[in-house]
Amino acid sequence: MRHRVAGRKLSRPTGHRKALYRNLVTDLLRYEKIVTTQAKAKEAGPLAEKVITWGKQGSLHARRQALSFVRDKDVVDKVFSEIGPRYADRPGGYTRVIKLGPRLGDGAPMAQLELV
Repeated sequence: MRHRVAGRKLSRPTGHRKALYRNLVTDLLRYEKIVTTQAKAKEAGPLAEKVITWGKQGSLHARRQALSFVRDKDVVDKVFSEIGPRYADRPGGYTRVIKLGPRLGDGAPMAQLELV
């Protein structure tokens, strides 16, 4: 039974899954729009919102927390200089998941994850 177990495993070991989430969040913050499967989009959205919240805070501690997750200095600079101030008066809900339909190769449900 999996009662009250949060999150998806995505058929990956823990390290691979964490690296996947980091890469998805980094690409979302870099390009502001990515296309991936629905399950990956639903998992990466809240993680990206946490990084954007750090960008809104703008403190040194928040920048170091963001760098510990994103690990790309250019993307973190973009979050703290452009994305964070853009959402300064918004109390949350920075990402949107739009369903696109099945992927041609294997029929996996696809979705577009974008910043609002």
